[in-house]
Amino acid sequence: MTSVTTEIEIPSSFPADKVFKVFSDFDTIAPKVNPEVFKSIETIEGNGGVGTIKVFTFGDAVPFTSGKYKVDAVDPSSFSYTYSFFEGDNLMGILDSITNQIKIVPSADGGSIFKQTIVYNSKGNEKPTEDILKVEKEIYEKTFKAIEAYGIAHPENY
Repeated sequence: MTSVTTEIEIPSSFPADKVFKVFSDFDTIAPKVNPEVFKSIETIEGNGGVGTIKVFTFGDAVPFTSGKYKVDAVDPSSFSYTYSFFEGDNLMGILDSITNQIKIVPSADGGSIFKQTIVYNSKGNEKPTEDILKVEKEIYEKTFKAIEAYGIAHPENY
């Protein structure tokens, strides 16, 4: 089994606790601010904590239709969240899973750094293409910026 890892780091002027709180509403905000990527996000089992299973239905800007994932870890005290896609055409027929580890790290200037590690776990030796990895990284970065902007525009909620 082969794996490929992609790292994303995005600085934010928003404090870590606020970024984490905004991202706690990802299921509601993402389809509003980036509908071409996220048509809908539905919880099909659980209450949002560890073990919760959700389904992403992707929009027209994504070459996939859906992906089902499980929440692996949530730690509000360290501003971290981990989830793994385990079913769907976003696994491209070559992946067992895609694990996303998100951590919001406070920075010295009062802002924060959004860090995301994405691990693509292959069934065999075939890996996602560099083009797919680049597009997915761009989507994650664009989505972060859109959700951050939503949080800034709606400070009463965060």
